[in-house]
Amino acid sequence: MRRTSEETGKRGPSMSTGTAERTKQVVDRALSKVGEIATLPEVTIRIIEIVEDPKSTARDLHEVIKNDPALSVKVLKVVNSAFYGLPGQVASVDRAIILLGLSAVKNIAIAASIARLFKGKRVSEHFSASDLWRHSVGVAVAARAIAKCSPHPGMTDEIFVAGLIHDIGMLVARQAYPDEFAQAIEAHLANGGDYLACEREHIGADHQAFGVGLTTKWKFPRHLRAAVGFHHNPEVLSVEFQNMATLIQMADILCCQEQIGFYLTARHSALTPEMFERLGVTEAQIAEIRESLEEQVLDAESVLTT
Repeated sequence: MRRTSEETGKRGPSMSTGTAERTKQVVDRALSKVGEIATLPEVTIRIIEIVEDPKSTARDLHEVIKNDPALSVKVLKVVNSAFYGLPGQVASVDRAIILLGLSAVKNIAIAASIARLFKGKRVSEHFSASDLWRHSVGVAVAARAIAKCSPHPGMTDEIFVAGLIHDIGMLVARQAYPDEFAQAIEAHLANGGDYLACEREHIGADHQAFGVGLTTKWKFPRHLRAAVGFHHNPEVLSVEFQNMATLIQMADILCCQEQIGFYLTARHSALTPEMFERLGVTEAQIAEIRESLEEQVLDAESVLTT
């Protein structure tokens, strides 16, 4: 799947037509192989459709969630966790929808569905799906915390989901091309340099491209696809997509610096003045987030994984 010119305002290093076409072929082949990963649960797809439909009501969302008892339990567990900090216990999904809104409950349901994808055998001594899950939870937690500090409106609602799925393309690459995926990791560890370049050299596409392909297949909103597809280079995006992608970039770097889960992708990256300026956050705020990050990740993991 090509990342559209609507999303990219400026291109940075150019990708030739031939290279773009080869990347698309590699991604399309991978998506045809990955089976379970490429298919969201039917209930999650229905929830996304309901929330994206302006004619839908809270009752519509409640009806879908209540018919999946396991999902209902997990949604209420998340809502009642310290993560949301609501006063008193929320005993029903319809009450959760009233308190948090359609979009927030949609994102909780998506988050509850995502954990099941992070499984499978280890293809490298330096990578496991559980390590990637821990990193993804870390980025989700950090991104949400950063978004709360940012003066930009409307940035906290879907940022947690964006963090959870930002590296979802790695699961596609690992399942579709396990040997090449392992080679990319080993090459990066042996030679250093850019992790994404190692992926492109050994697999034929990087995890951002696989992630865009998968989230497009899932029919996720464009701003989520942009965050997944450009969290290592948000500067090439058009302005409307830059903030969320930069949030994920900053959270990703923070988690890699703290070695939370699988941390190789951005271990050599640094938080830059441009990131702070774009998001309107301070170094002191990031230092405070860093201080409590490990504990918050453990809390979020326990809620989402069980």
